Amino acid sequence: MVILMMTFIDASTSSSQLCIPLNKAGNIKLFRRHSRSLETKCSMSVPGISPAVKESETLIYIRDDKTVPYAPPPSVKDIDLLYQFFDRSKNMVVLTGAGMSTECGIPDYRSPNGAYSSGFRPITHQEFVRSAKARRRYWARSYAGWRRFIAAQPGAGYFALASLEKAGRISFMITQNVDRLHHRAGSNPLELHGTVYTVGCIECGYSFCRHIFQDQLKALNPKWAAAIDSLVFERPGSNKSFGMRIRPDADIEIDEKFWEEDFHIPTCPECDGVLKPEVVFFGDNVPKDRADKAMEVAKECDAFLVIGSSVMTMSAFRLVRAAHEAGAATAIINIGPSRADNIVPLKISARCGEILQRLIHTGSLSIPAVHS
Repeated sequence: MVILMMTFIDASTSSSQLCIPLNKAGNIKLFRRHSRSLETKCSMSVPGISPAVKESETLIYIRDDKTVPYAPPPSVKDIDLLYQFFDRSKNMVVLTGAGMSTECGIPDYRSPNGAYSSGFRPITHQEFVRSAKARRRYWARSYAGWRRFIAAQPGAGYFALASLEKAGRISFMITQNVDRLHHRAGSNPLELHGTVYTVGCIECGYSFCRHIFQDQLKALNPKWAAAIDSLVFERPGSNKSFGMRIRPDADIEIDEKFWEEDFHIPTCPECDGVLKPEVVFFGDNVPKDRADKAMEVAKECDAFLVIGSSVMTMSAFRLVRAAHEAGAATAIINIGPSRADNIVPLKISARCGEILQRLIHTGSLSIPAVHS
């Protein structure tokens, strides 16, 4: 028997997405349509039930202000300006950032409630390469956070962008995010900073799936794995979360005493070298071929739109600057200040999913939303 318990909050506030396991038999997935009403799509996935009866048009609307910074509803003027920005473009490039994923339950670094606000300092490339202790800390915490991280589902903003891409309104998409939520919504962006879904050897370049690596970690650390897998991860900060807070790069903050001495890490199966997630850590550089491709499309587009990013990293900021200097129209949808505010004429402060979902139903952009 499958039992679902849900708590609803005032529909006049905003919402966040849930993915609720049902006795390990399936998932409930809630997709928001980002109007300020009690409206969203609820679909249930349970083995043995045919797709024809999976989906329900139950209407719900939930928001998590602890993860997503507050922003007022987008105004009619905001939506009209964004519509005109799209309508005038024939070759648009979109750059997305962490603000897209906070709406899916994955925290960011720089927002008022982001990881930096609690004093968290992400690992640097140099630390990871030079320190075995730093690697043990990273992989122990990453193992603990992985199950919850991959449970995140793409929200309304991701599906809206996939719809615009499918309709030919977006020519090329670049993302700073490493969570692959774009892929799960139906897009295939250039992953500027890589992805946590693959692991690579820093010495020979051998690469393989993170799920396989996760199984290897479990086999090498059975007691640790059993303890972590037995935990019920609740909302960060709740009594049942044991003070463990999920981080933007898929790990969870855990006391040092739990991993310092006896957490074992697999080595490269090809050369016995050091393995790391195939992401660009702080202090590292974006691979040249990836950086060159991003710069090429930025210089050739007629419009460059930043969504959910403060573009504080040079790898992202230089793309906006290059597009601006090449004569492209530029715009930013983001809550809070960005590094490009002085060069971008159109700045809209709004939650990504909310304004994008309204945009795709506007004027000549009125297109069906993509859903999984």
